[in-house]
Amino acid sequence: MTTATLTPSRARDTRPPAEDSRIGLTGTLRHVGALTRRNLMRIKADPESMFDAVLMPVIFTVLFVYVFGGAMAGDQDTYKQYLIPGLLGQTGLTLAMAVGTGLNSDFQSGVMDRFRTLPIGRASVLLSKIVAETLRGLLSFAILIGFAMCIGFEVKTGPLEVLATIGLALLFGMSIVWISMLLGMALRSAQAVQGVAMLVLMPMQFGSSIFARTDTMPGWLQSFTKVNPLSALADASRSLLNGTGPVAHPVMIVLIWSAAVTAVFAPLAVARFRKRT
Repeated sequence: MTTATLTPSRARDTRPPAEDSRIGLTGTLRHVGALTRRNLMRIKADPESMFDAVLMPVIFTVLFVYVFGGAMAGDQDTYKQYLIPGLLGQTGLTLAMAVGTGLNSDFQSGVMDRFRTLPIGRASVLLSKIVAETLRGLLSFAILIGFAMCIGFEVKTGPLEVLATIGLALLFGMSIVWISMLLGMALRSAQAVQGVAMLVLMPMQFGSSIFARTDTMPGWLQSFTKVNPLSALADASRSLLNGTGPVAHPVMIVLIWSAAVTAVFAPLAVARFRKRT
């Protein structure tokens, strides 16, 4: 009579993937690069998703310059110099708020369930969104400035000031991305994210100095425009590109707002992401 010896099978490892602190900075950066490449490949497979970044700057420029330019400033050439710098901030804000819709769709489609099973840093998923959005923003800003110069906009300073303007708009836009991603994870559907984003975008855009001088507005609205960071961003951009007006004060306000928004909403977005994954 023979005796069978049973060897216990190795238990399946059901532990959650390693935390960011265990992965380390090098591993997190590697994961950010891989996920950024994934996000860019998705854009390549779905080029229609770039329509907002490519067409929106052109459409806004044409509509506001040639429809409202004469009424706003008396002539379209003067209004171009006023409007285009402000549109840089408006474009960055609009692109940033669209990130939440895509993140919500990733959760609904099960993509995040796949990420949950991988040994990747949780923050790398969100950071890759910011890197990909930064590249989209650079393309959109280049199209906006290039098209504006084709229709007569003049950069009256130099290339360093242009780069500083783009960098400032990108910095503020990427701080808003954290709010957008938090909304994308907190709300149930992409339609809800779009609706709430519009409620945020409309007052910020039109209650600012982007499209019209604030001294023509009623007093209660002027109070809002003074604390609206988009007004400071528009004023800083005009000073950098047109070479007129103070630069240091509006730039400092934008930097403070960007740092404050990131400091508050980045931890909230990461914590929400950890909770959902």
